[in-house]
Amino acid sequence: MADRGDTSLVVSALWMLVISMLLFFLPALNGLIGGAVGGFKAGSVKRGLIAALLPALAAGLGIWALLAVFNAPIIGFLSGLAFGIWALISSIGLLIGAMVGGAMAPPRPAEVR
Repeated sequence: MADRGDTSLVVSALWMLVISMLLFFLPALNGLIGGAVGGFKAGSVKRGLIAALLPALAAGLGIWALLAVFNAPIIGFLSGLAFGIWALISSIGLLIGAMVGGAMAPPRPAEVR
């Protein structure tokens, strides 16, 4: 049976994303609540912050790939970079929530060596 400590960063990022989208009607709190749940699922502050950064990176890379397919890699790179930075800045609540949730998570069990 999987333990909470086995939650991957991608799954934690998906928790953040889904909860934030479900709570769209709470503009300031949706990122905080989604980040707190995802950070708690991630298990630590560091892992929570990494999980919070994944959607911004994925969005930037996705826009670059989409425009590269249409033979505009330079424009795709610039617009992907701009969108990734915008997504990161607009996710400040998500980052704060990820830090809080990661700090509240119980310590992960030591890995067997």
